[in-house]
Amino acid sequence: MTSESKPYSGEQRDGAPLPAGGPNPPRAPEPEAGAAPIGESLARDAWRRLSQNRAAMASLALLIAIIVVCIVGPWLLPWGLAEVDWNAFGTGPTLEGAHYLGTDANGRDLLTRVLYGGRISLSVALVASLVSLVIGVLYGAISGYLGGRVDNYMMRFVDIMYSLPFMFMVILLMVVFGRNIFLIYAAIGAVEWLDMARIVRGQTLALKRREFIEAAHALGVRDTKIVTRHLIPNAIGPVIIYVTLTVPKVILLESFLSFLGLGVQEPLTSWGVLISEGVDMMESAPWMLLVPSFFLAATLFCLNFLGDGLRDALDPRTR
Repeated sequence: MTSESKPYSGEQRDGAPLPAGGPNPPRAPEPEAGAAPIGESLARDAWRRLSQNRAAMASLALLIAIIVVCIVGPWLLPWGLAEVDWNAFGTGPTLEGAHYLGTDANGRDLLTRVLYGGRISLSVALVASLVSLVIGVLYGAISGYLGGRVDNYMMRFVDIMYSLPFMFMVILLMVVFGRNIFLIYAAIGAVEWLDMARIVRGQTLALKRREFIEAAHALGVRDTKIVTRHLIPNAIGPVIIYVTLTVPKVILLESFLSFLGLGVQEPLTSWGVLISEGVDMMESAPWMLLVPSFFLAATLFCLNFLGDGLRDALDPRTR
């Protein structure tokens, strides 16, 4: 026996109204696993994705530990930067005299000098990388976005800067301003942004004809907002990779200047200077080379893994 289907009246049997959409209202689709929550900001989404990368988070933790040790460690050690132990010239690692990583050929505690050198190397690398990031990204994005004659003139200026000899610029700055640590920041930062500008310009030229940029033009979005909100975030992946490569490059460049007598001077030191001194004593005192090399290598490995994690977290095309 079949029953005739009755039209839906919108009420239950007891007369109470049913919810909108009938007895079985449609449910909103559940977000996919790992998808960004609706309305989440770019910074929060980047941090959420970065925190899921174990290698990047471990590298970040180790890098922070190295920075904290370099800042706080010298205050906790009994030996000063230029203090000499007259009973321990070129002594290996020992607990006697609190020379935990040994001394150099002049009787100075190696651990203290490595931590002080870390301050100089990391500060030079940080300042030069930030200068390269800010100037290079803005310069390259503006040049690539405007195009035409403006792009041609801006790139010719970059070519002129490339043609200037770096050592001549450093010597000229020293003659004018004198020798100090801030001169190293200015000299390295004055040339490291050139590669960054070219990289960002190339990314901008590839992105400015994309559909989302044309849609922004059609909606009347200002050029400054297109550059800062659309072009730069989409080009941030290669930028982050290059920044992580700039830091070791700057550290090596600083050590080269110090080796020539144009960089860090005594009693200050850096990892590059300590490695240069350790090479001369490699056979008789290998710890003088191994200790600063370990700190430098650990820092570079952390920066490389962290750069890969930031590239995946900040690139909108991988979401």
